[in-house]
Amino acid sequence: MKNEICKTRRNLLKSSMALALAGLSSRPALAAFKPQDAKETIVRELAFYNLHTGENLKAEYWSEGGYIPDALAGIDHILRDFRTDEVLPIDPQLLDLLHNLRSTLGTNQPFQIISGYRSPTTNANLAANSGGVAKRSLHMQGKAIDIRIEGTPLKHLREAAIALQGGGVGYYPGSNFVHMDVGRIRTW
Repeated sequence: MKNEICKTRRNLLKSSMALALAGLSSRPALAAFKPQDAKETIVRELAFYNLHTGENLKAEYWSEGGYIPDALAGIDHILRDFRTDEVLPIDPQLLDLLHNLRSTLGTNQPFQIISGYRSPTTNANLAANSGGVAKRSLHMQGKAIDIRIEGTPLKHLREAAIALQGGGVGYYPGSNFVHMDVGRIRTW
């Protein structure tokens, strides 16, 4: 009887381990970020200042349960690759993440843009000249942004971004910016 119980426990442990391992995959965990509940906010607004072009934009990009195409186009333009002037649609999930970050920080200051969309050519050039640029950067998909906010200490910006659990957060105090993306959750 004792041997049968040991075999049963052993089989149970083996089965449990197999299930646990099957739940793990080689794919990275996706971000658990969810935009604010529509009941909490009737409109979503963002403000940007592009440090490279000097352009400003304040846009209500979501209202009454939907994204506003003209506002999204304006955001796509201000977040364009300033080196090549190429525009790519920015992932609305990134915009929602920025909206939540701004709300969390309690600021109305614009996001100062260091880098939004990057064309493959720009990204390849940056990667060739810097060890800190990913060859398959999410900037090339409109899913990443490098920012700072006037009057907000960079450490606070980083901590708030990490707390949102919306994707990747990179901290670059030497260059005075925080990277945010809507890829898998990770920090560096």
